Amino acid sequence: MNDFTTNYPTPADRARLVASTASNLGMQALFGPVHHIDTVGGYVAWHGIGILGLIGAFWGLLTATRLLRGEEDAGRWELLLAGQTTRARAALGALGGLGIALAVLWAVTAATAFAVGRTADPAFSAGASMFLALATVTPAALFLAVGALCGQLAGSRRQAAWLAAAVFGVAYAIRIVAYTGSTLRWIRWASPLAWVDDLRPLTDPRPLMLLPILAVIAALVAATTVLAGRRDLGAGTLPARDTAPARTRLLGGPLGLAVRLTRPGALGWITGLALGGFMFGIITKTAADAMAGSSRGVLQRLGGASGGAAYLGFTFLFVTLLVAMAAAAQVGATRDEETQGHLDLLLARPVSRMPWLAGRFAVSAAVLVAAGAAAGLFTWVGAAASGAGVALPTLLAAGLNVVPAGILVLGIGTLVHGLAPRLASSVAYGVVAFSFIVELLGTGLPASRWLLDLSVLHHISRAPAADPRWDMAAILVAVGIAAAALGAAAFTRRDLKGA
Repeated sequence: MNDFTTNYPTPADRARLVASTASNLGMQALFGPVHHIDTVGGYVAWHGIGILGLIGAFWGLLTATRLLRGEEDAGRWELLLAGQTTRARAALGALGGLGIALAVLWAVTAATAFAVGRTADPAFSAGASMFLALATVTPAALFLAVGALCGQLAGSRRQAAWLAAAVFGVAYAIRIVAYTGSTLRWIRWASPLAWVDDLRPLTDPRPLMLLPILAVIAALVAATTVLAGRRDLGAGTLPARDTAPARTRLLGGPLGLAVRLTRPGALGWITGLALGGFMFGIITKTAADAMAGSSRGVLQRLGGASGGAAYLGFTFLFVTLLVAMAAAAQVGATRDEETQGHLDLLLARPVSRMPWLAGRFAVSAAVLVAAGAAAGLFTWVGAAASGAGVALPTLLAAGLNVVPAGILVLGIGTLVHGLAPRLASSVAYGVVAFSFIVELLGTGLPASRWLLDLSVLHHISRAPAADPRWDMAAILVAVGIAAAALGAAAFTRRDLKGA
């Protein structure tokens, strides 16, 4: 919001913004259609739903598969069902708990939107803030339900997560196709993500569009409950192979095992960041027109950068966010090895704790480096295809520039894993969420300087619009490694703990 008034202070600036975004089908395909972007409300709603909504959807499918199917795979569902309940009631109760967590997320988002929106002109009303928060968390609600259903269909948590991610990918692809040309707009009705776009908070609210969304969520919850009551515990509805050939590669030591266990999730993050980078790159040339519509503010803060470099300087903020989320996911995967009892069996062999945790940290750090490099490389591929003229070394440096933020999050998560293991995943994701919220809103809040200093993302330069600050990157990496070393030392002295 503060960026809008700073970067587009005059009616002429805002008219150029409208003209450039209205003709930019690439940006609309990625982040949704534009409505009244020449107003503070339209600008905030487009960025909030287009970016935070997608992140919330991905969080929802991962959370649902982890807390439902993951708990079942770990054997804790059996203990729950030993009490006076049924599989269907247990599944419905778990969904109710997720609903309460979603309501808390909505309340926090609404309060934040209302507090920050009081400084807008005109100010956001309480009702408008609540509807904006509802539209922002709706994708998370949709894919919480999708993830829960996929947990009943698949035979394991990993399969459920991949199946839910495939549903998300299809819905997002349909949304992209729908907004790439006027003749294909009708296809948006096949994607719930496009339904969320039609809610239009702060500009032209359409609360009736909530009805089909709520109907889909209700149908998914009902199907989840029915399937949970009919299938056997530990089984999936979809057919699965009962046996598989033995694959013993990489099982000769802790480092190889860390690679083996990390590989599926790592490939997913690297592939996702590569595809995201390509999509950012392919619209670089046309998106640069929107940046050129700013008479002051953004270009000054980026040291005079212009064209595609200025646009990519902002988009790489979201690459940084995704790399940090990948680091938090690696912390959660490391913690899962302990909660599921796998670590007990491993440490019963001639394997000590320090090499195991050091191997997990090293492999996770390598994944972050590969993810950052893939994002930079494929952003260049997309930018080159669009004729943006941004050099490959520049974008590779921008991709590697985001890695230190992920390593710092990884180090903090490892430290907490050594001291208070049950909080490790929550703290890692909390650091990422706090940093992103502060980065978006901190400049419009009192005492913003110290708030921004607490944000991990704030210490990463906006390359390629600005030169990478390798000295700061080295400090972030050193702090992350030091935190991980302290966490490893604490881990060697504590008892193993389950969930």
